[in-house]
Amino acid sequence: MTALREKGDLRSLAERAGRDLEDASAQEILAWAAETFGARFAVTSSMEDAVVAHLASRVRPGVDVVFLDTGYHFEETIGTRDAVEAVMDVNVITLTPRRTVAEQDAEHGPRLHDRDPDLCCALRKVAPLEEGLTAYDAWATGLRRDESPTRANTPVVGWDEKRRKVKVSPIARWTQDDVDAYVAEHGVLTNPLLTDGYASVGCAPCTRRVAAGEDARAGRWAGLGKTECGLHG
Repeated sequence: MTALREKGDLRSLAERAGRDLEDASAQEILAWAAETFGARFAVTSSMEDAVVAHLASRVRPGVDVVFLDTGYHFEETIGTRDAVEAVMDVNVITLTPRRTVAEQDAEHGPRLHDRDPDLCCALRKVAPLEEGLTAYDAWATGLRRDESPTRANTPVVGWDEKRRKVKVSPIARWTQDDVDAYVAEHGVLTNPLLTDGYASVGCAPCTRRVAAGEDARAGRWAGLGKTECGLHG
């Protein structure tokens, strides 16, 4: 892998794998990532559910699972993280922003998420993740194509230009029904908010329940003209 990095071949590797693994199962995609990158591969999780973490633990027990604690999470989200750490064969790594919420309020004023949500996400999500992923060559996400129009073209393996890393989305082709079936079959932990009207769970100030017929991410940054936090584009 060092040779690959020196030759700048990671991008070519990602693009080739994206083509070759398009029709592979989620577990086959993760097995490829674990075999290719070893300890330099990590799973990221928002703790909306632990599906990708569970899948990865089956092919690489003890896999690193990276969680961003923004300081604004619902109690249920922190509880899900703690439960995953307690019962699954994974190594949960919690990343935090450089500044606490109080320190950010002092510098930028209170409720920055209402006034400049992009800056708030940059400070509390994007920057910590970039720092936290420096030890890895590849990272896995739970992105799915059916979640929203902005994610419709998500490759199962692609190139993260911003971080210069391979980005693996093993359940990109799954539907919500596929997720539900996997959760039921394997008893995978999920965030309790998913049964309380929330279809997508982010920071508490910027997440609402969704109405019937809305897409899964309609409850994120509602009314702010924002659809992504910046982690995925």
